[in-house]
Amino acid sequence: MGWLKRLDRFLLTIIGAALIATLLPAQGAAVTAVDWLTTFAVAALFFVYGVRLKPEQALAGLTHWRLHLTILSLTYLAFPLIGWSLQVLSPWLLSPALYAGVLYLTLVPSTVQSSINFTSLAKGNVAGAIVSASASNLLGVFLTPLLCWGLMSISGGVSFDPSAILDIVAQLLLPFLLGQFSRRWTAGWVAAHPKLKLFDNGVIVLVVYSAFSAGMREHMWQQVEPLALLALLGVCLVILAVMLGFSFWLARRLGFSREDVITIQFCGTKKSLATGLPMANVLFAGSPIGLLVLPLMVFHQAQLMACGSLAARYAKQLD
Repeated sequence: MGWLKRLDRFLLTIIGAALIATLLPAQGAAVTAVDWLTTFAVAALFFVYGVRLKPEQALAGLTHWRLHLTILSLTYLAFPLIGWSLQVLSPWLLSPALYAGVLYLTLVPSTVQSSINFTSLAKGNVAGAIVSASASNLLGVFLTPLLCWGLMSISGGVSFDPSAILDIVAQLLLPFLLGQFSRRWTAGWVAAHPKLKLFDNGVIVLVVYSAFSAGMREHMWQQVEPLALLALLGVCLVILAVMLGFSFWLARRLGFSREDVITIQFCGTKKSLATGLPMANVLFAGSPIGLLVLPLMVFHQAQLMACGSLAARYAKQLD
């Protein structure tokens, strides 16, 4: 299938970036260069997100408040509750560092591009997905730091400076708003260059390289054993399976249409690597983040493969 081939290429690219960072991590002056390049690339990515979101699409989706409230509740209530409850797994199954990473992955916003793409492929409510995914990221600028402050300082043993919220606003929210305000001049150019979607993946690869480089400087792989990685993979798969099943059951229970059920399942169960990694760099500046973001990277790949398979199955049901 075409989506599987594209997914494989992207997955291999991310693995390649991690391997390159493991063998050739940024050192010395290169650290500053990579950090500045990553910051600029992430800001550019959110500027493009702002350009892509059409005001009429936002208005069309905003009226469906029950849909958005359900998705946001899954993202910022159900997920954090699961993450908080998993502290019983530390330290006998997950080390404190890996548990902190698992907790962090449950606190980050939903994805934007893949949520919309999979909803479209499955013939769900695309307008609703656009608004919910975008709202999740915009609200995440404030909610994720607050959740980290409330949960991670207690359960995860990780601390951060609450003033980092201002840095996140500057790096993520401000570029998005600039993209919205510039649509009159930039929307046509972005629409005429569909390959800009590759830029999304390129930014993620760059951020992965930056995070793994930092992890190597922190001697990340000396802190985790193969069995611990297997345990982490198992925990991530269980979280994903629980959320996919719960979101489907909840949406059906609340009486949503087929299209809305699909949107709720795909938007409410995703966690954004493109947003979560830059946030971690800001929120936990000065702290080791290699192991902290490893669970998010594992979960991100698992969700792409699982949701890609589900989207293809939903599409076939209408053929």
